[in-house]
Amino acid sequence: MKPRAAVPVSLLTLLLAACGAQDNVSPGGAGGMPPASVGVITVEPRAVELQTELPGRVEPIRTAQVRARATGVVLARQFREGSDVKAGQLLFSIDPAPYQAALATAKAQLARAQASLAQATATAERYKPLAEAKAISQQDYVNAVAAQKAAEADVAAGQAAVQSASINLGYTQVTAPIAGRIGRALVTEGALVSAGEATQLALIQQVGSVYVNFTQSSSELLRLRRALAGGQLRKLAGDAVAVQVVLEDGTPLKQAGKLLFSDLTVDASSGQVTLRAEVPNADGLLLPGQYVRVRLAQAELPAGMLVPQQAVTRSNNGDTVLVVGEGNKPAPRTVKISGGQGGQWIVTDGLKPGEKVIVDGFQKMMVPGAPVNPVPWQPAGAAPAAAASSSK
Repeated sequence: MKPRAAVPVSLLTLLLAACGAQDNVSPGGAGGMPPASVGVITVEPRAVELQTELPGRVEPIRTAQVRARATGVVLARQFREGSDVKAGQLLFSIDPAPYQAALATAKAQLARAQASLAQATATAERYKPLAEAKAISQQDYVNAVAAQKAAEADVAAGQAAVQSASINLGYTQVTAPIAGRIGRALVTEGALVSAGEATQLALIQQVGSVYVNFTQSSSELLRLRRALAGGQLRKLAGDAVAVQVVLEDGTPLKQAGKLLFSDLTVDASSGQVTLRAEVPNADGLLLPGQYVRVRLAQAELPAGMLVPQQAVTRSNNGDTVLVVGEGNKPAPRTVKISGGQGGQWIVTDGLKPGEKVIVDGFQKMMVPGAPVNPVPWQPAGAAPAAAASSSK
C-alpha cells in the first residue's frame, strides 16, 4: 500500500481562509462589503411650466411677387440672385421704345388741346362785351362759352393721357416693392413678358424675422382649457408666451420667439387649430417652407416634481421609480407622469416632498433589498466642474 502524499502547508492555509470567508457571508449576499453608493435627488414640489412640442412650418413676414406691368422684351436684369434688395431698387429693364412713343403722342395731343383752349378762351372773352352791348346774339355767346369749356375738358383729358403714358413708361423699369431677399430670376434677357398675363419675374421675401405656423389638436386645447378652469393648471405670468424653435437636426435656436395668436377655426379635415409665432432670424437659419419643431409652455403646474428621465422605468403596467426608504433600503414606487421637460419627467402623483429618488448606480445594487449609500447625484458634465472648483 502506497503512502498518501503530504498536503502542502501553504495550500492548506488557503483552503482554511476560503472556508472562513464563506462562513462570513451574510444571508443578504453583502459579503461584508460596504453598501453600494447610488446617486439620488431629493424631490420638492415647485411651479413647472408644461411644455408642448408641435410641428411647424416657416413662413416669411412679408412676401412680394415681382410681376410685369408692361408688355415687352426684357433688356437687362439689374440684381444679383439671392441677394438682399432695397425697396425701390431697379430689378429689370423692359424695352421702353413703344411707351416712349405713346408718351410723345399724348404730349402732342395735349399741346393741340391747349392751343384749342387758348383760341376758344379768346373767342369767349371777345364775345362777352359784344353780347352785353347786344351787338351779337346771346346764342353766339353761349356757343363760344361752351366751346371754351369743351376745350378745357380736352386739355384735362390730354393731361390724363400724358400721365397714363408716363406711368406705363415707368413700368418698363421694374423696381422692388419691398425690401428683402430676392430669389432667382424667373425670366432672362430677351424674354417677352406680358402685362395682361402679369408674368412673374422674381420673388422677394423678408426673413429677418419669420413666422412659424404650427398646429395643435382641438382636443388638447379643450383639455388645457378645462384644466385651467378647474384650477389644476394656471396661466403663465405675463401676456407673451415664449416659443422655442428646434431645427431639423435637433438644435434649438438661441433666440426665442413669441406666440402671436391662435386661430378661432378648427380645420374640419384634420381637427387641428393653427397657431402662429414670430421668431427672430438674424442668423438666417430659418428658411421659408422649412420644417421645424416648436416648444412652448401654454400653462403652469402649481406643484410638480421634476425627476430625471433615467430614474423612471416606463412599462405597460405603469411608471415606477426607486425611492430610498427606511434603513436606506430601495423600494419601488408607482408614479404618475404628465409630460417631459428638458430631459426630465414631470411627476404629479406618487412622491412626497423630501423623498430621495435613485437616479444613478442601479448596476451596483447586486442584492435586491440590500441597503444602499445615497449620495447627491450630479448630472453629466456637472461633476467635473464641481471637482475643478473644489480643487482650486
